[in-house]
Parts: sequence; structure tokens; C-alpha cells
Amino acid sequence: MRTATLGPEQRAESLAAMAERELDVLVVGGGVVGAGTALDAVTRGLNTAIVEARDWASGTSSRSSKLIHGGLRYLEMLDFALVREALKERGLLLERLAPHLVKPVPFLYPLQHQGWERLYAGSGVALYDAMSMASGHGRGLPIHRHLTRRHALRIAPALRKDALVGAIQYYDAQMDDARYVATLVRTAVSYGAKAANRARVTGFLREGERVVGARVQDVEGGGEYEIHAQQVVNATGVWTDDTQAMVGERGQFHVRASKGIHLVVPKDRIHSTTGLILRTEKSVLFVIPWGRHWIIGTTDTDWDLDKAHPAASSADIDYLLNHVNSVLAVPLSRDDVQGVYAGLRPLLAGESDATSKLSREHTVAHPVPGLVVVAGGKYTTYRVMAKDAVDEAVHGLDMRVAECVTEDIPLLGAEGYRAMWNARARIAARTGLHVVRVEHLLNRYGSMAEEVLDLIAADPGLAEPLSAADDYLRAEVVYAASHEGARHLDDVLTRRTRISIETFDRGTRSAREAAELMAPVLGWDKDRIEREVEHYEKRVEAERESQLQPDDQTADAARLGAPDIVPR
Repeated sequence: MRTATLGPEQRAESLAAMAERELDVLVVGGGVVGAGTALDAVTRGLNTAIVEARDWASGTSSRSSKLIHGGLRYLEMLDFALVREALKERGLLLERLAPHLVKPVPFLYPLQHQGWERLYAGSGVALYDAMSMASGHGRGLPIHRHLTRRHALRIAPALRKDALVGAIQYYDAQMDDARYVATLVRTAVSYGAKAANRARVTGFLREGERVVGARVQDVEGGGEYEIHAQQVVNATGVWTDDTQAMVGERGQFHVRASKGIHLVVPKDRIHSTTGLILRTEKSVLFVIPWGRHWIIGTTDTDWDLDKAHPAASSADIDYLLNHVNSVLAVPLSRDDVQGVYAGLRPLLAGESDATSKLSREHTVAHPVPGLVVVAGGKYTTYRVMAKDAVDEAVHGLDMRVAECVTEDIPLLGAEGYRAMWNARARIAARTGLHVVRVEHLLNRYGSMAEEVLDLIAADPGLAEPLSAADDYLRAEVVYAASHEGARHLDDVLTRRTRISIETFDRGTRSAREAAELMAPVLGWDKDRIEREVEHYEKRVEAERESQLQPDDQTADAARLGAPDIVPR
């Protein structure tokens, strides 16, 4: 089984190795596109490194709707090429690249008009399924079906009877977006890439007009490195314009940020066996199954405030609750909301003032020699974006380079996953864990679950669940720090697990226990544990305060009340 470790020792070694000799490709930005670019480049045989200023997926790539989808609404915009491309990628991820991380999810589309709407919506969904099958990778999902109102209410009894005259059910897919990115980075490292999070680019190295590398500050250790590379790829998403400004060149395109917020509510608040997709006046609203919860989202509004910590205002939350309550027999209240998160979509700025109409397609450019920029797109098509970025970078390399092979490169944990899934009862008997716990591990780590089980075998106390977040085992916190690159408590509670949005206390009751589990791996003393816990509690307090504010400006000001943690 191929594997890789992103522990503290490996991070230090990677930073040192990046500065030792010239790289072929340096990727700046550790979201899904940057991680995908690193994997694409290294699997073509290129000497590759990736750096991220904060944590892996800490920006847009951990705050999405968690969907891998073709974009059904883009059919209505007649963007057939984007939908076709996304459906092919969806199939690849489900069947070959990441079956342990990407899972089918059903959606119910309630019909509110007799006759014409069923024909109109049904034709769109039928085309969606047909395009999926035509891609050659669509056989992993059931096809859509038409339902009467009675049948729809049987599978989604939470709906008001007068909210629909019938329905259509179809399938898409979902994943844990932050976990997916961490796995992508580890996969790239397993093929030889160097990777370091908490490593901030402070400027680019130049020879004449050519970019020949970057100055990188180790945010954790305080050192600075000059990393030389034949080609640098800027994959910084909503920070694209800021990164470009370091070159002193005006970009060939601009990226606008669109804010989308999501609510997380317990599963028992909405009685349904299927997700829901609802039309709004601006876009669509999803109610997405998420373990023992539902994710409700999203909004789509322009955002020009703090990019690192976009804030959800009271108005945002009310917008989502009002829209979802318009179809629910038992409406949701603020008290039902366990978690709230806000993310920014990187949209290519166009002539439209409405962010919902800006392009979701991506663009690759070579603004100055030695620097490639990739921006736009959507999570589902990250692999295509990465391929295009590396194809562009290859033009600047003085060597023959192989074609992209990532269509045939399964992510870590995919190989052997199905065999382990079939043997999950035996694994449960061998380890003493309940079979439900084994299934949980397999769906988060795939065949790498064996590494988590090894930690438990060495320390049986790690088999216990966290006392205030019992969906997760104590071993998973240790593994996040030792294998998955988690450097801070926030990394574990917000991205390696989802405790920050899946518990009513937002993870504050788990903070100390998790910090004490991380401490031996990361060399923390008691003072450092206290600082990590205090910082996390302040972050949650600031987020809660921001969600009481009436608008973006006041919400942003409240959220900025908790600064980013800086090790001392």
C-alpha cells in the first residue's frame, strides 16, 4: 500500500529540500487546485513542491457545499461543455480515483406546477443523466426517477403537502472537501513531491522579467527560504490578485470573491431519506445529507472584506432559514443550527454585476515568463484545472515532459478500499471496534485506516471516542497531527474532523482533550496547550458574535476580533 506522512519532521525536511536545489515546478496555494497541480506535476516526473500560507484547504476548499456534481443548473445556462466535463470527473472520482472519499447522494427536486414543469425539469435531468452515461463513467449512480406527490412525501415526510405537486429524484455525489485536499497532498508526496503548510510566499525571485522562484517564510519556525524553480504556479484562488501583485505585473484577468454560507442542523430536525434541491430567486438551495446532520446552503453574494475569515451575518442565516422553511412542515429555528460556515468562490470577473452569473469555468495564463496562473473553475473539475496549469508550465521547461496521467492515479486509500469494506466485519472482530466505527474509518481514510488501527493497537486508549464529540475516535486526532499535517488545534477541529460545525458547542468542549492528544506529536508544553485552547475558544466566540450582526461589515469586524494563532 502506497502511503506518505505529513508529520512535523517531514515538513521540516521538505522545506529544507525545496531550498537545496532548483525545482521544476513550485506550486503556491494548498487548496484543491494547488494540491491537484502538485500531483499532476510530480506524476509526470517533474521535481515538484507545494507551499501553503495557512493550513491545507483552509480557504475555499474546506468551505464548499461538499458536492461533487456536474452542475445541473449550468444546463439551464446552456453551458453544456462545463457540465459534460464535470460529469466525467464525477464518474472518475466515484469509480476509480477516490471511491473511499466520494459517495453517491440522492436529491429530490419538488415540482410546484402541473404539467409543464415536470416536462421542463424532467428533460433537463434526463439530459444530465444521458451526458453522465455518455462520459463513460456514469454507471456508478442510479438514473433519475419521476415521483408522485404521495411517493415524494413518503421519502421526504418533512415537506409541506402544499409545497409540491410531484417530484423528480436524481443522484449526484459528495465528499469531505478538506479531507479530500489533505489526501491529495499526501498522494503527491507519496510520488515524491515536497510539501509544507504554514509556509507563506512573501515575494517572488526575479531575473530580469522572469520569475525564477519565491521567498517563503516558515510561519511556524520563523526562518525564510529562497526556493528556486523553473516554473511557479499561482493557484491561490480568491487571493490570485494579491499574489499577482507581488510580481508587480497587472494580471491578465481578475478574480472576484462570492460568499456562500452554509448551516449545519441535526438529522432529526428534517425527516427525509433524501437530500433536497430548491429553487430560489437567485440560484438554487441544497439540503444535503451529511452523516448525522444536514448541510443547508448556499448564498451567493459579493464579498470584498477579509478573505481569510469570511463571516456569516444574521441576514445570511435568516435568508437560508426562510427559504428552506418555505417547504418544511416543521420549520427550523436558530436554535436548531449546530454549525455555520462561510466560504468564498473564486469567480472570474466579467461584465455581469451578479456573482451568480460570473463564470465558473477556469482560465490559465502565463503573465510573465516563469509564472503560470490558474483561477476560476469549480471543485469537481480541479483535476482538469491542474492538468491545464501543468500543460502551460511545461511550455516553459527546457525538457520533454510526459502527458498528464492523473486520470489513472488513485488517491491514497483508494487501493484496497473495497476489499477492506467487504471485510469490515472481520476487521471489527480483530480490533474490538464496533463495525460502525470501522465503516467510519474506512470512509475517511480508505485502506489507510490500517494506519489509524496501528495507533490503537499501540495505545488501546486511543480506541475511545472523544468525550464531547463521539463520532470521532481519539486516535484520529493523533493521526491528524502525526500523518496529515495538522499543526494547530483549529486544523484538527475544523478540517481534519468537522467537530467545529457538527456540535452545538462548536468544538469548545473537545478543545482541551484534542490539544492534549496532539501535544506529544507536536512537542507542545502546557503553556502551548493553553494558548491553542484559548485561541480556539476565542475563534468560536468571534464567529458566534459575527453571526448575530446584521450585515457583512459588522459581521466581518466581529469575526476579526479573534486573530490567527502565531506560535511563540
